Amino acid sequence: MRDLLLQCSGLAAIAAALIHGVIGETKIFPRLTIEPARLRDLIRLVWQASTVAWIGGGVLLVAAPWMASDPARHWIVVTMACVFALSALGNALATRGRHFGWMALSAVVALAVAGY
Repeated sequence: MRDLLLQCSGLAAIAAALIHGVIGETKIFPRLTIEPARLRDLIRLVWQASTVAWIGGGVLLVAAPWMASDPARHWIVVTMACVFALSALGNALATRGRHFGWMALSAVVALAVAGY
């Protein structure tokens, strides 16, 4: 059961990351007017860097049960729980709790901790 919870956490992390990336490209960036253009490109790249990082974290959470190392599982869960918890907190504070992102990221944390 622990392994299943941890893998669900990873799949939820990947789903949240993909939604984050798609919403950024389809809803947010088309409406932004940021000058100079290179700054707009930089902000877009930083936005998508977090998307890629969250996908990587999700892959690690999915793969953790198959690792033959308890310390590896421990540090993957601890690190990813911290990353997603800080992301959830930042999202909740920035949007004053009006965006579903903090709930999705909090679910990733809850599942990862439950699967630990």
